[in-house]
Amino acid sequence: MDNKCDIGVIGLAVMGRNLILNMNDKGKSVAVYNRTVSKVDDFLKGDAAGRGTIVGTHSLKELCAKLKRPRKVMLMVKAGTAVDEFIEHALPFLEEGDCIIDGGNSFFKDSIRRTDYLTKKGILFCGAGISGGEEGARHGPSIMPGGNPEVWPLLKDIFQSVSAKTISGEPCCDWVGTDGAGHYVKMIHNGIEYGDMQLISEAYSLLKDVIGMDYTEIAETFKQWNKTELDSYLIEITAKIFYFKDDDGEPLVKKILDRAGQKGTGVWTSVNSLELGVPVTLITEAVYARALSARLDERAAASLILKGPEISLTHDKWQMAEDIRKGLLASKIISYAQGFMLMKEAAKEYSWNLDFGNIASLWREGCIIRSVFLDNIKSAFKKNSDLQNLLFDDYFSGILADCQESWRRVACSAVTSGIAAPALCAALSFYDGYRRAASPANLLQAQRDYFGAHTYERVDKPRGEFFNTDWTRN
Repeated sequence: MDNKCDIGVIGLAVMGRNLILNMNDKGKSVAVYNRTVSKVDDFLKGDAAGRGTIVGTHSLKELCAKLKRPRKVMLMVKAGTAVDEFIEHALPFLEEGDCIIDGGNSFFKDSIRRTDYLTKKGILFCGAGISGGEEGARHGPSIMPGGNPEVWPLLKDIFQSVSAKTISGEPCCDWVGTDGAGHYVKMIHNGIEYGDMQLISEAYSLLKDVIGMDYTEIAETFKQWNKTELDSYLIEITAKIFYFKDDDGEPLVKKILDRAGQKGTGVWTSVNSLELGVPVTLITEAVYARALSARLDERAAASLILKGPEISLTHDKWQMAEDIRKGLLASKIISYAQGFMLMKEAAKEYSWNLDFGNIASLWREGCIIRSVFLDNIKSAFKKNSDLQNLLFDDYFSGILADCQESWRRVACSAVTSGIAAPALCAALSFYDGYRRAASPANLLQAQRDYFGAHTYERVDKPRGEFFNTDWTRN
């Protein structure tokens, strides 16, 4: 073989190892390195055994020397300072026109900074969001590359060859935009993932605690739901989780501690929504729900002190289950709509030319939030590239109209039964706030003017004309 490799990968944790094997399966020769160099040797003796086109190296200098020019060095390391440290350690062994790819879950503003920093040094930077977990990395993830536009021609063949493919054969990987755009879109993907997972968990709680379904019935229900508009990866694996039995024959899920972890991307989405003034309420409630779940001892104490209503099923069991399905579907649409609202505002704020229909395609296969109605999102933006909000599209507004009565019944059942459903209720509240031409914010403005002379506009005067009143004169 040519002793020069197509790409070098730094980091041999599960994502890095699987991506390397995926690349190698697609005919790419890969040089590999890990800070703990013994892991390189273990990898070559283990998963990579017999693969002569995976080349182990024991230093960054050796890795860079093994690469074809322009060199492509991909970092599959923990986001944060580790990325900056590896960049600095690699720079002495790189030349103008070489590229560094960050394939971790990095904060998009770090990718903006790194693009600028490396461009000044003549090095091309790519911040590539990768979704799909270890299975996706091995067999085809969704990849969202951004950074210096000059880097894309160097990486397109490698990235699109290893990415997931749609049924029609389109790669779930395409150029997203400049500097931090790739990692931003991955951040929004993860924010929507937070919302989806919380909504599904709330549906599970309602099925179990209000309807009284056992775990087998819940598994069957999610399996059936996956044959409807809810068809998605998360609904599919949820059914499998409920079917799964522990060694004693009991459902494993009932033995799992109800303390949800998080790695920060949901928080980043919520914080950025506040910075840009976009009401991403559902995702934010999902983040807070995980934070509340972590307060195990407090919740245990509160359960002994704070009382709630008796739970009673107010209508037919299977009608209620259908209401929950429709409420979940409507809320899921709101989650995606809010995510795309935030991306639309970010495109203006950070001067990105985002193709929203294309982004929906990138998520169609390989990633955690893949679902059938991403095709409908793509179609909505194809019909109208200037679509202000997904809720304005006939397909989505039609579903919300069809689901509305069920959605409201489910929200009422949750409240009257004392079952927390923060994401579902936030979705409905957003819908009701968004669809009203008039809101109670006129009172807020009057209050602000009363105590702080912040001024207000009037409905009977031209926009942009501001008034102040001496509210104490009466």
